[in-house]
Amino acid sequence: MKVIAPSFEIIAIENGADILKKIEAAGRTCYKSEDQITEDSAIAFVQRILNSGHHSVIEHASATVRLICDRGISHEIVRHRLASYSQESTRYANYSKDKFGKEITVIRPCFWQKDSSEYNTWLDAMKQAEQAYLVLIEKGASAQEARSVLPNSLKTEIVVTCNIREWRHIFALRCTSTAHPQMREIMLPLLAHMHASAPILFADLYEQFQSAIMSTPKG
Repeated sequence: MKVIAPSFEIIAIENGADILKKIEAAGRTCYKSEDQITEDSAIAFVQRILNSGHHSVIEHASATVRLICDRGISHEIVRHRLASYSQESTRYANYSKDKFGKEITVIRPCFWQKDSSEYNTWLDAMKQAEQAYLVLIEKGASAQEARSVLPNSLKTEIVVTCNIREWRHIFALRCTSTAHPQMREIMLPLLAHMHASAPILFADLYEQFQSAIMSTPKG
């Protein structure tokens, strides 16, 4: 059995300048002010759009991210309906096969120290779940049948595509102190990376959660 930390990979996002130019081109259609587009006019225009609350305009830009997290967190992610998802399927992924190392992979819970009794209890439960899964497969169960014993901590990969407005909504909900700790563990650094790609679009959120981002352990 493998125990890993959650992670993410930004698969597709335009560079900041291109994103802003796309948003400006779309937004100026509303005001028929295309003649005011210059080489550096996008920054001020998009800032005005954000300040005015005309956020439908930023839906013209999007980003695609691969999240590696546990099943519990993925269940929360897919509740955001204005997005497209492609997720690793436990119906078809048979973890007893060589391609998976004949083992399951689970996500380490960030809220328990590795030497704590809570962590050791969790680890024992993960090993028991793996053993039950492998025994069921050995007895002739299919992957979709044996998955019944797999835990919430099972590692999953999910590719998420949504527009920038929806990413802002996700960050606003999933980076707060009331969000699940494992959700914050992945969303806070993702927000930091998105902000680095397009600062204007995420500046207010980055400022709001900056102290939490700075205190999030790396790796």
